[in-house]
Amino acid sequence: MKNALKKKLVVLTGAGISAESGMSTFRDADGLWNNYRVEDVATPEGFSRNPQLVLDFYNSLHRSLQTLKPNYGHIGLVELEEFFDVRVITQNVDNLHEAAGSKKVLHLHGELTKYASVKYPDWPHDWPFDTDLRLGDMADDGSQKRPYIVWFGEGVPNIELAAEWTREADIFLVIGTSLAVYPAAGLLGYVGADVPVFLIDPKPVKSPYKHAITVIQKGASEGMSDLIDIFKRNYILKD
Repeated sequence: MKNALKKKLVVLTGAGISAESGMSTFRDADGLWNNYRVEDVATPEGFSRNPQLVLDFYNSLHRSLQTLKPNYGHIGLVELEEFFDVRVITQNVDNLHEAAGSKKVLHLHGELTKYASVKYPDWPHDWPFDTDLRLGDMADDGSQKRPYIVWFGEGVPNIELAAEWTREADIFLVIGTSLAVYPAAGLLGYVGADVPVFLIDPKPVKSPYKHAITVIQKGASEGMSDLIDIFKRNYILKD
């Protein structure tokens, strides 16, 4: 077998990888945007106007995580850790990569398993599944607890580390994202010119960059199976 252990496989994942597991997306026809305005539930201003609405929204999502299971899109990435240094950069706020067993996961948009505070929104604390965030719940700093979610208009604290991981990639993989949400979509601009890029998504995805991309136009689980076959032929060579 070819020694692929030193190859860094950097993966950017979006809502599409978790959709098969039952996690609602925002942009699809049956997505969350149809029921809520982004300005109301995903901005600091929305939280200031109606904190109860925002807390109810994220409490519901938080509770739903207990019923979700990773699909083969997540599990296949764990299997690839046998051969690659797999680093997952995810736009998702669920915990399905961790539940599948991925060892290196970087969340760009926050995590539903954690809470922060209005005063220090970048300082996460574990959020147990048997509790809700309530209006009047104060963090240790004396300010209202809030979901550890990066809302629109807020900075993305992990984007610099994500760019660093991307620059170091030997292989870059995109799963389940439209490449329309920045700054995450801009990570492709950090991929080396000679680095192979693969993309798994059932819908056509337009990249703003000139990298040659091997596209697998399938869902996350089926697409991952095809990708692993490609990797076996090209990177994982048996003696």
